[in-house]
Amino acid sequence: MIYNDEQIMRRCFELARNGGGRVAPNPMVGAVIVYNGKIIGEGYHSHYGAPHAEVMAIESVTDKSLLSRSIIYVSLEPCCHYGKTPPCTQLILDKGIPKVVIAAADPFTKVNGCGIQLLKNNGVGVVTGVLENEARELNKFFYTYHEKKRPYIILKWAESVDGYIDSIRPANELPTKITNAMSSALVHRWRSQVQSIMVGTNTIIRDNPRLTVRNYQGNNPLRTIIDRKGKLPANALVFNNESETLLFIPQKSDIDYGKHTVQIEINFNDNVEEQILSELYKRQIQSLFIEGGTQLITNFSVKNLWDEARIFIGNVFLKNGVKAPQKPDISPIYVEIIGNDKLLVYRKNNL
Repeated sequence: MIYNDEQIMRRCFELARNGGGRVAPNPMVGAVIVYNGKIIGEGYHSHYGAPHAEVMAIESVTDKSLLSRSIIYVSLEPCCHYGKTPPCTQLILDKGIPKVVIAAADPFTKVNGCGIQLLKNNGVGVVTGVLENEARELNKFFYTYHEKKRPYIILKWAESVDGYIDSIRPANELPTKITNAMSSALVHRWRSQVQSIMVGTNTIIRDNPRLTVRNYQGNNPLRTIIDRKGKLPANALVFNNESETLLFIPQKSDIDYGKHTVQIEINFNDNVEEQILSELYKRQIQSLFIEGGTQLITNFSVKNLWDEARIFIGNVFLKNGVKAPQKPDISPIYVEIIGNDKLLVYRKNNL
């Protein structure tokens, strides 16, 4: 079967997704090599530090003599600098591949068009912009991080039919269950896809969550905790050894939170959210999943510091309790029924 450019690029996207949740702070990238209209090699970036997609695709070609008469398709501009691995542009030149088809440019300052220009300067035919919007969507975390200098921010909460995220209850009583097991598993899948997850003081005190991936297979995200009073107990589950934790506090505490927790002082009287995002940016955190509670979500929302909101409406009535955050004043881009739950996904048009 002979494929057209868009069909092959979509295959690059399919391959790239195999690295989801494992390649950050690198982007997900897929590559396909075509000779006479037929695919002879494929590859993707599997995890951070591993060979890039172009390397894997080239290595997969059985007859290397065909490379000098082939086209390589890549979902992102090939790198032109030395990082964890050598530059892919040099490999393409060394193998004599005469044509490169690229979906989108790489916004990383050490690349950002230099890969494309280097290939052109050495006589390689370069085609760009094939399914560019889809390529940017695939790596929305990566693009937001490099272009906005902050992580991609996802707000998430579950509320009852009558608009509450929790009932009024004693601190030692378990949280009110609003969504079903299928929705819970989906949330754990989302956790495995992001680099960091955030909650505030009240959520730790009232719910004592672990903020890890349990109902889905994947890596635990970095736990980002805000403690305005600097008095969270050391035995809270977010300070266990299942994952690393960043604790934002007004001043460093003598409390021993363990070797997996880093205390970071910030000024809680001035631009708290911006200070946190700046610190996460410095630490190369490209995605932030904010799970609660209402005040924390609202603080980010009113400052327009969000990219996506994922809201479950469970099939329960609480009649009274903790009010849910206000939904975005736009139409959801996606609605799904999950058992008795409804999932609404909102998205700012910012890519």
